[in-house]
Amino acid sequence: MLFDRICQHNGIRHLLTAPYSPTTTGKIERLHRTMRKEFFDLARFETIEATQAALDDWVLHYNTEREHQSIGDVAPIRRFELRAKPSFGVIDGDVAMTDPEPAPPKRTITRIVDSGGRVRVLAFRYHVGRHLKGASVQVANEAGLLSFTHNGVLVATHAKRHLDDADVKFEGRPKAIRPGRPTTGGEVLRIVDTAGSVSFAGTGYRVGNKFKGQEAGVRLVGDTVQITIGGQLVRTHRARHDKSKEYGALAQPTGKARSRHDGVA
Repeated sequence: MLFDRICQHNGIRHLLTAPYSPTTTGKIERLHRTMRKEFFDLARFETIEATQAALDDWVLHYNTEREHQSIGDVAPIRRFELRAKPSFGVIDGDVAMTDPEPAPPKRTITRIVDSGGRVRVLAFRYHVGRHLKGASVQVANEAGLLSFTHNGVLVATHAKRHLDDADVKFEGRPKAIRPGRPTTGGEVLRIVDTAGSVSFAGTGYRVGNKFKGQEAGVRLVGDTVQITIGGQLVRTHRARHDKSKEYGALAQPTGKARSRHDGVA
């Protein structure tokens, strides 16, 4: 688009807000309210040309004469005059496209869509669509927005709900490993408990409520824990257990012995 080309050649990042999220566009929503109250509700015009001419005059008054309480009862032009004059001219019109420098790859995390069509990111749930139930989506965090993609296709965009300070937690999580087949290697077996989790080295790892009571395979792959059901990979977690307990856990391939009065191991 011409607008995006103009932005690119003037060093401007064009950011898009999430659909149906007016809370992320507070300034423009407030401007629309002012325009309705001070312009559109006060006059009617017979032609588009007359409307545009009157609107241009109103915008000029709005920017150069009308006082704004939010900036100390001065016109916006007074604030812009505080900035140094740009040393370059604005490139306008149909400019030739050049290959931009490649952007650094976005760090993403992978999540599984639940039965309600939602995924959880940092304790918050985001809707991506019921038709993706059980599928994996990749989540990218950039400029205050979370982008959800499935098989390379953008399926949802939401304004992030977590605080900026929590971005470190988001970006710090390793990208989940979800190969088509589980990694080969040693495996121990655990029974999925009534909370939908398995225990390994004294730490619980989530499997899913629909797998309660089933036998799950648990493998250590690097710094991750892979969980399989019937030979199919269903979950990959960052390893959270005490490394010193791994030997004892691996030495009990079927978990601790249980009596009929014990809970699930």
